[in-house]
Amino acid sequence: MFISQILFSRVRRFKNLLPVFLIFALSFSLYAQDKTRIVSLNGTVTEILFGLGVQSDIVGVDTSSYYPKEAISITKIGYQRTLATEGILSLNPTKIIGTNYAGPPATIEQLKQLNVPMLIVPEKLTIEGASEKIELIGKFLSKEKEASAMIAKLKKQVAGLKLTRPKKPVKVLFLYSRSATNVYVSGTGTPADAIIKLSGAENAITEFPEFKPLTSEAIVKAQPDIILIPSISLEGLGGEKGLWELPGIQLTTAGKKKNYLAMDDLLLLGFGPRIGTALEELSNKWKSLK
Repeated sequence: MFISQILFSRVRRFKNLLPVFLIFALSFSLYAQDKTRIVSLNGTVTEILFGLGVQSDIVGVDTSSYYPKEAISITKIGYQRTLATEGILSLNPTKIIGTNYAGPPATIEQLKQLNVPMLIVPEKLTIEGASEKIELIGKFLSKEKEASAMIAKLKKQVAGLKLTRPKKPVKVLFLYSRSATNVYVSGTGTPADAIIKLSGAENAITEFPEFKPLTSEAIVKAQPDIILIPSISLEGLGGEKGLWELPGIQLTTAGKKKNYLAMDDLLLLGFGPRIGTALEELSNKWKSLK
């Protein structure tokens, strides 16, 4: 009997406090909803978010988000093409932004069904596409003024470049690798192919689209004047020494003259706010070749 009275007393006390708990929980929920929580599914998207000044609202990014350096410390949700719904939702996002590289499709479809505001930006491998990417993200976040300023800066930089073709055609072979045993060459229709052409050079591989494993026969046949490679891929090969040890390379003009250019892959292939910087660096390199 005594125990029952104690339990009843505690239940009644809790019942009296219940409205307070409910008000607190509701207030906390409303506060959480008012605070923008952005998850970025792409490195270039993250770069644009920083440029728009909303970096304090970013709670999660994909593993390609390492520029600017402050993005490195933000919680990672995995690689943009192999995302998991649970990992993204665990961050309680109020906005999700990515490109059409984001996947797998099942994950993106699940996120759409959950009605979390989401923007999927089309990847257009042009200078105009870079501007459109900034414009769409700015509008989605009600940062149109900041987006316009970014676009104006980009256009001004590109307008100042002299992206004329070198006097002598330059054939560029783009290599992508994570190790010496996994090396791929870029055909047509890739970001690498697009940036090479925009910069005034020629892709050395035109026989096939997308990426294919490196073969010595294909390299010798292509006879590139220079090798273009992401910095992280060069590291995976063991540096410059590993690059020149790849089968067939030494039998090309690039191999004989030791012509190569390593660039940050987000700068090179991101088609974002720094596309002008990438084009300038590439164009200057082509013109310097002898």
